[in-house]
Amino acid sequence: MRHAYQTRLHDLGEHGARMCHVASDAMRDATKSLLDSDLALAEQVIARDIQIDEMRSSAEDVALELLALQAPVASDLRVVVSALWIVADLQRMGALAIHVAQAARRRHPAAVIPTDIRPIFERMGAVAIRLASQAEKVLLERDIDLARSLDIEDDLMDDLHRELFAALQSPEWSHGAAPAVDIALLGRFYERFADHSVAIAHRVIFLVTGENVTGTGTSGAHISDAPASITGESPERSR
Repeated sequence: MRHAYQTRLHDLGEHGARMCHVASDAMRDATKSLLDSDLALAEQVIARDIQIDEMRSSAEDVALELLALQAPVASDLRVVVSALWIVADLQRMGALAIHVAQAARRRHPAAVIPTDIRPIFERMGAVAIRLASQAEKVLLERDIDLARSLDIEDDLMDDLHRELFAALQSPEWSHGAAPAVDIALLGRFYERFADHSVAIAHRVIFLVTGENVTGTGTSGAHISDAPASITGESPERSR
């Protein structure tokens, strides 16, 4: 009985790593669909919404069952509580990648990103994918040093976000208001994706050490929870 309990605890952690891999792949493909105006790829990313929701639901079911039937304490309780936090962050990461793909679909066949802004989004995409990959490794290996290093990587995303807004506010901006709105929202999606990756690393620090690391900026409302009138998507897809 105890062996089965420990196996379920271990599987809960592995499940988070698999979900992180799905979110990372979703952002990689969403970025490609955005930069290449690839409608078919955008649709594939959007279709992953069901998979991501099912993975979160499955992890929550296991966590709640362990809480109800096993009454875990100490480090075991931290595993279960952390898993609930982590899968919530991962579901948001998946949703943010889907919002990027939705922007590509909404503007197809037109390009969403002007040529002069494209390098910024190429770098934002690379940083987001790298952060998600590092978060996956942290989940698998519980590497505290790597977990702490994600804050430094996140600073790169913050720098790119500021660079993006500087371009939008420049007197040389010549692409009009609608593209500016799209780009501002997209920049925010990437910035939030990075924040959630860092939040996952902080959850793992708590899981291993009991230290409650704060300062990720992931609490509260999410830009991806914006009304459908802003995102341009149906209410069902703007979750």
